[in-house]
Amino acid sequence: MANTKILVTGGTGYIGSHTVVELQQAGYDVVIVDNLSNSNIGVLDGIERISGIRPEFVQGDITDIRTLHDLFSNHGPIKGIINFAASKAVGESVQKPLLYYRNNLVGLMNLLELMPQYGVEGIVFSSSCTVYGEPDRNPIDESAPIKPATSPYGNTKQISEEIITDVIHAGAPIKSILLRYFNPVGAHPSAEIGELPIGVPQNLIPYLTQTAAGIRPALTVFGNDYDTPDGTCIRDFIDVVDLARAHVIAMRRMLDRHDTQPLEIFNLGTGRGLSVMQLIQSFERATGVKVPYTIGARREGDIEKIWADPKKANEVLGWSADTDIDQTMRNAWKWQMKVSHAD
Repeated sequence: MANTKILVTGGTGYIGSHTVVELQQAGYDVVIVDNLSNSNIGVLDGIERISGIRPEFVQGDITDIRTLHDLFSNHGPIKGIINFAASKAVGESVQKPLLYYRNNLVGLMNLLELMPQYGVEGIVFSSSCTVYGEPDRNPIDESAPIKPATSPYGNTKQISEEIITDVIHAGAPIKSILLRYFNPVGAHPSAEIGELPIGVPQNLIPYLTQTAAGIRPALTVFGNDYDTPDGTCIRDFIDVVDLARAHVIAMRRMLDRHDTQPLEIFNLGTGRGLSVMQLIQSFERATGVKVPYTIGARREGDIEKIWADPKKANEVLGWSADTDIDQTMRNAWKWQMKVSHAD
């Protein structure tokens, strides 16, 4: 464990930065590689203020194999990788499919190709519940069928899982854990790091908090005629710090245990479905701040309802999502207030 070094690709991004903090607090050394296409170099300051350690940082793109050769040579030995480096906006992926396929698949293939060469033992892959499509039943466990993807983004997650599976099946001397997350929300309770979208937010919570802060005129709720109790879509909203902790547990399992399968898959969620309207109500209850919203048309590609059965992660990893949704909303608002006052 001492001085075990982990490479976090996309480590200045939203989930990546929270995971870097948890890794450092668990005693790992971290090197981040990020091309800063959807994040900010200032995130390193926030990480350092929380953990007291500034992670090594390489500005570069993992789709460039030369960059990775240099990184493994100059910053090694690296024992494990957590791969967050991917484009992730569903709508944008429909408009720019080649950008998504190149970014999300070539980078992963480069990592897998170089891991055995540089003695890297395992990779935790950031996957998504989008691989399940519109589920036949809820809550959904890891045995649920993989459905045809509804977007190029979702398709890159499915293909990435298949690539990792095939590489391990072919006998590569590596392990992998695929983590299929549900909907990460919130921010670090310190308000030193959080979700910091560039431009108009693509995700619900930053749009909601920006609306509550008066930056956006109103939040659009996409559709209120779904077959759900209040007509709005249902999701499994998981606190980002709870999610980050799961990556540390997965990494420890891969590197420290010799009795585990080379490839494992876990759903990460709370096991509770909340509708978009319930989430808005939770935010208002937790903060005392009203959120102006309008009801819009359904959005293409949106799934009606999906939430996790996290039993496998609870039992096998000993992990659970413990943060109360109201607390998560308070953390998200605290972060929004900090960002608003910094502008």
